[in-house]
Amino acid sequence: MIRKYLVYAFLTLAGAMFTGPVIAAKITAVKVGSKINVTINGKYFTSYIFSDDEKYPFFYPVNGPVSGGSVTSMRNGEYPHHSSLFFGCDLVNGGNYWQEGLERGRIISVNAQIVKEGGDTIIITDECIWSRPGALSPVKDTRRFIVTAPSSTLIRIDVEITMEMLMDVHIKKTNHSLFSARMATDLSVKNGGTMINAEGLKSEKDTFGKNSAWIDYYGKRGESTEGLAIMQHPSNPWYPSPWFTRDYGFMSPTPIYWPQNGDETFMKKGTQLKLLYRVLVHSGTSVEADIAGQFEKYKNGE
Repeated sequence: MIRKYLVYAFLTLAGAMFTGPVIAAKITAVKVGSKINVTINGKYFTSYIFSDDEKYPFFYPVNGPVSGGSVTSMRNGEYPHHSSLFFGCDLVNGGNYWQEGLERGRIISVNAQIVKEGGDTIIITDECIWSRPGALSPVKDTRRFIVTAPSSTLIRIDVEITMEMLMDVHIKKTNHSLFSARMATDLSVKNGGTMINAEGLKSEKDTFGKNSAWIDYYGKRGESTEGLAIMQHPSNPWYPSPWFTRDYGFMSPTPIYWPQNGDETFMKKGTQLKLLYRVLVHSGTSVEADIAGQFEKYKNGE
């Protein structure tokens, strides 16, 4: 009788472990003024900020799944033009759509919306105009962000940005270009953190200028480890782009600092440049978070 009971108990437990329903994260979003605030299972995760007095739209904070503190930083004293998780570019037809100073150019959000809210996914879209006083706008872009949380230790932001050239566009060689992340100071390599690419190369010395599908940046926070990875989709032009990296906590996959023709990148009027990225906010090291495996999923459309 006892043996029969133990077998029954084991089968019941196994069924609960292997066939029970997976409880998806509940993700919500609400638009408040010039922000869209995102929560996951009732905990604040991030805000998409598109204020009229900002240089460009960006995400801040980007809170880690364990600590609840931001894995990115905002307006570091040394580099105030780094705004957490953002997209911009300098030296575009004589304008600056990256560094501080709105008079030099800015990227203006004109239609930030929540197009899906609730359940296990939220979707944010935006339309942006690249504007500079006294000059015609060289670029407009459309953006789509999909936020999901596959587990309690992993949050994804899928990013789709399409740039449309409103005139012939010349971008001179610049390190200030395209999709970028500025990490929190405590996670930087300078403060004991780790920056590693898909080939296993680490730190600015070995990742700078190297072509790679992804880079993960993480560090210790008390007893836990948290970080953020950026992945480039294989469909992107120039894939895999070389990376501009810094041990103080900056990373950006960009070909613009390494122009293929001369000292500038040129795109004709009407050109549409579609760029896809996946951001992973995770606990653990790159091995523990299986960043390599996550990239295979991304590459295969999962």
